[in-house]
Amino acid sequence: MSTLQQRIDAQPPERLGGIRRGIEKEGLRVLPTGDLALTPHPAALGSALTHPNITTDYSESQIELITGAHRGVQDCLDELTQVHQFALRALREQGDEMLWASSMPCRLPTDETIPLARYGSSNVGRAKSVYRMGLGHRYGRRMQTICGIHYNWSMPGVDSEQYFALIRNFRRHAFVLLYLFGASPALCPCFAQGRPHALQRLSDQALYLPHATSLRMGRLGYQSDAQATLAVSYNGLQGYADSLHEALTQPYPAYEAVGIRNPGGDYNQLGTSLLQIENEFYGTIRPKRVIQPGERPLHALRERGVEYVEVRLMDLDPFVSVGITAETMRLLDVFLLHCLLSDSPPDTPAEITELQHNQHLTAARGREPGLRLLRNGQSVPLVDWAAQVLGECVPLAAALDATHASGDYRAALASACALLAQPAQTPSARVLAQMARAHGNSFTGFALGQSERARDALLALPWSAEQQAHHAALAEQSLAAQKAIEDGDTLPFEEWRQHYMAAQGLG
Repeated sequence: MSTLQQRIDAQPPERLGGIRRGIEKEGLRVLPTGDLALTPHPAALGSALTHPNITTDYSESQIELITGAHRGVQDCLDELTQVHQFALRALREQGDEMLWASSMPCRLPTDETIPLARYGSSNVGRAKSVYRMGLGHRYGRRMQTICGIHYNWSMPGVDSEQYFALIRNFRRHAFVLLYLFGASPALCPCFAQGRPHALQRLSDQALYLPHATSLRMGRLGYQSDAQATLAVSYNGLQGYADSLHEALTQPYPAYEAVGIRNPGGDYNQLGTSLLQIENEFYGTIRPKRVIQPGERPLHALRERGVEYVEVRLMDLDPFVSVGITAETMRLLDVFLLHCLLSDSPPDTPAEITELQHNQHLTAARGREPGLRLLRNGQSVPLVDWAAQVLGECVPLAAALDATHASGDYRAALASACALLAQPAQTPSARVLAQMARAHGNSFTGFALGQSERARDALLALPWSAEQQAHHAALAEQSLAAQKAIEDGDTLPFEEWRQHYMAAQGLG
């Protein structure tokens, strides 16, 4: 019997049944023309600062919908669907905006016209906006309009070191998820304007790479040359925290040149270190801990350990009204369990370089026949390596099905295995096929069509007066909570900023 099988057999049903998952889904508000909506965050959605389910991300035009942590996949999806229904109804009440169905953005205005998210006049609210101003100075605003789905996952009885072992294996095998679920092989030419890129022209309305899976996770997506100098190790909480601490406290010359404030006294950024705050660190997966008011995330991790992981590489599925299916969520559960229970040797600088290479290659050329990746210095076919990983997941899917008395996990795994032999059936290939078939190879035309379809499907679902009242009450409560925070502020913002950014707060 394999070590992996022994570890699976050693899992009590209450642990496997106690897996919890939650979703954070970003989406741009757009006009029927396919242009970015420049209106403020709708008042009917409540306060972006304090609402538990509906906030904004980088831009005022970028809604983020959040579920709680659920034991049931369907329960999680039901909550995500309901929050979508409420948000879309609010958008319909105030005009003709909808949510963009694609990870790569709609038609964008000039960089400086993309509105930064606003969170009110409290110190914590102002800090969130100043942080976003800093991101704009550092990386440009267009990059921040890329959207995705974050999958938050935990299992009872898992400690910090085990979560870091999961993270190392996840990073090794992330290419499997990019191949299976990448759905951004093309983009609007406006996104790449003025930036060096290797994309091909598909039409006046689209740039693409013929075998790309996820341009969002490639060199044009969430990337930062500055952060490329960060050699963060995932060999344990101590090393991870130390490398993040350094990036949060060491001045970075290019950002020192930008300065914290401009000559007029307005804020350019929160600080001049390589990372302003922890959230600025881009990664395919992050160790996370729920923080207390005013607490820094790194302090929470150091004090209380890892509570869950946040998977960050999932594109929005433009063929699905809420951006993700129950089947995809189940495959993620199986995949993460495989990452947790398989042997996970320490990472090395050489391996970290390899993984970056594999990520970029899979993002740009993942469906290319015969594509090979690097594994411990050896060249291996992507499809063979992915088949090996998914093959090892079979007993894990069986164990989860036994726990839930279903066949759903094995069915999700079988679907994933089938895609290895049928790259034309992957979401990225289907995007290009539908662009060609129905939209004259226009990326905007395709994404707009999918956005309209998703909106209509969600608005057609049953919606009760009780549901409306519940969500309207949440919005009202969030506005009251924001006002209470604003009324409770005593420090001037600059004093508050210095205190919050002080190294001692990092633990």
